[in-house]
Amino acid sequence: AVVSTQSTGEEHVTSHVTSPLICLEIGSGSGAVTTFIKSLYPGAFCLAVDINPVASRATRETARLNAQDIDVVCSDLGSGLEMLYGKVDLLVFNPPYVVTESTEVSNGGIEASWAGGIDGREVIDRFLPRARKFLAPSGVFYLVGVQENRPEEICTSVPGLIGCIVATRKAGREKLWVIKFTRNKQESNSS
Repeated sequence: AVVSTQSTGEEHVTSHVTSPLICLEIGSGSGAVTTFIKSLYPGAFCLAVDINPVASRATRETARLNAQDIDVVCSDLGSGLEMLYGKVDLLVFNPPYVVTESTEVSNGGIEASWAGGIDGREVIDRFLPRARKFLAPSGVFYLVGVQENRPEEICTSVPGLIGCIVATRKAGREKLWVIKFTRNKQESNSS
């Protein structure tokens, strides 16, 4: 079921996430999202991760220019951050989701910031199992993508998490969507 919303990102996040202690953005790019999250939740520890050192520097600069204190790590999809497993209250990922040739995904050039490979899912599918590990018991994970990524399938593709499309929006030729994931409470209670 697709739910279209005209609300701003701030309204959606603040109405669904209350007082997160740890926020993690995977693929921070410019750092605008993590900087915005930190402005919403000044008491939270905000960590931004990007594989690209140039993007990591841009994230630091964006936070500095906006007087926000965030930490930045250069890492591939949060590898090396296993100490955060089970502790992240708010997880966000705006992955490279554009449908491209697989070779563009691992190229390492600027195209890696948008190249999603087959169905635009190669990077998304690599991260989804890790997303579940990062989330705190009441944590929330937001994932952005395009219609070609098959969002309805993604909603049900992570064992232990329940996903639902909470927003859609047309941006030029792209039909963007946001999926919100939470832990499956029945699985949490049985473990």
